[in-house]
Amino acid sequence: MGFLSMTRNIAQNLFEGPSTRRYPAVKRDYEPKSRGMIGIDIEACIFCGLCSKRCPTGALTVAKDRKEWEIDRLRCIFCGYCVEVCPKKCLSMANHYSPCVTDRGDAIHLEKQAPKGTTEQPV
Repeated sequence: MGFLSMTRNIAQNLFEGPSTRRYPAVKRDYEPKSRGMIGIDIEACIFCGLCSKRCPTGALTVAKDRKEWEIDRLRCIFCGYCVEVCPKKCLSMANHYSPCVTDRGDAIHLEKQAPKGTTEQPV
């Protein structure tokens, strides 16, 4: 019985071709629910800092006074806890990963919120 199943597997592998891809020429299609790179809608962010407090690796830094949000992509483990805890739902996980980097500084991604114009009239 084992010989017949092994022979069937050998025959299938001979006619199906390789099971690998010629990366980077042929890109991989990620599954829709796969967890990947963290993104932010910086205009919706209230800079509460809950995402950085919930991050188990400390990959996120939030500066409320400067309206800055920073992620170290080399420390991120793609757990999704920051996305779950965000009260404004401005964080999202893409289904692809960030590209490879050769310098650690290139892995740190900083987002700044543009200053909003004031509409108050001076008294």
